[in-house]
Amino acid sequence: MNDTVVDTTIQKPKWIRVKLPTGKNYRELRSLVDKYKLNTICQSGSCPNMGECWGEGTATFMILGNICTRSCGFCGVKTGKPLDVNWDEPEKVARSIKLMKIKHAVLTSVDRDDLKDMGSILWAETVNAVRRISPGTTMETLIPDFQGITKHIDRLVEVAPEVISHNMETVKRLTREVRIQAKYERSLEVLRYLKEAGQNRTKTGLMLGLGEERDEVFQTIEDIRNSNVDVITIGQYLQPTKKHLPVKKFITPEEFTEFGDFARSLGFRHVESSPLVRSSYHAEKHIH
Repeated sequence: MNDTVVDTTIQKPKWIRVKLPTGKNYRELRSLVDKYKLNTICQSGSCPNMGECWGEGTATFMILGNICTRSCGFCGVKTGKPLDVNWDEPEKVARSIKLMKIKHAVLTSVDRDDLKDMGSILWAETVNAVRRISPGTTMETLIPDFQGITKHIDRLVEVAPEVISHNMETVKRLTREVRIQAKYERSLEVLRYLKEAGQNRTKTGLMLGLGEERDEVFQTIEDIRNSNVDVITIGQYLQPTKKHLPVKKFITPEEFTEFGDFARSLGFRHVESSPLVRSSYHAEKHIH
């Protein structure tokens, strides 16, 4: 997840323009979120598409606290020693989703490498709680890699959210710098395993503008498709704070179109590729 504060050493181009959120559905959701102090990544991540997504009845929630055990160079989430797991959280999230009348919920989390189960048990309980309390809501679970341990991944496959996603984020050469504790091949294997284990719809996301070359982007898209991934989102990296990795380049809309067309030619079921795309953009369409 990254915010919309951009490295000031590079001038922001005209196509990186965030529309002010409007509309009746947005205003109603905003009122509920403020009144009941509900937590969404849409707000805390300053997502540029918040108004559009909320207008469509889609919102993203983060579980397992707000302190991550990893320190990825692109991410605005705090790093450190996480608090104890709050086992009431699944119910709270599910009640929030019902209260907000969310049609499609995206669930994500910090990495919890400090836990034996990597947080996978609470993940599964959250999906089950949403099904119980808000049965009309469809779900996407944007999961960490769980260090590639299949028994943890299996817990998500068993509760069968409509979509399970895991973000590659960047090309192979930059993975160590951008994602630090993550591994390019391990993430591909997680995505491949999800499909082999029986998950109906899988998804991943890429950020561009971190210094990758064009041919590396094409290769990464091909590697992802070879892992039988159904949905890919491709968007512009934006720097959360001055402490994070700088934007090396603003990718043009024409380049995003080219990458998107290439992805479609490989057979992805859904492709979102433009500067302001985030991993949950148009998420409600990716279940079909």
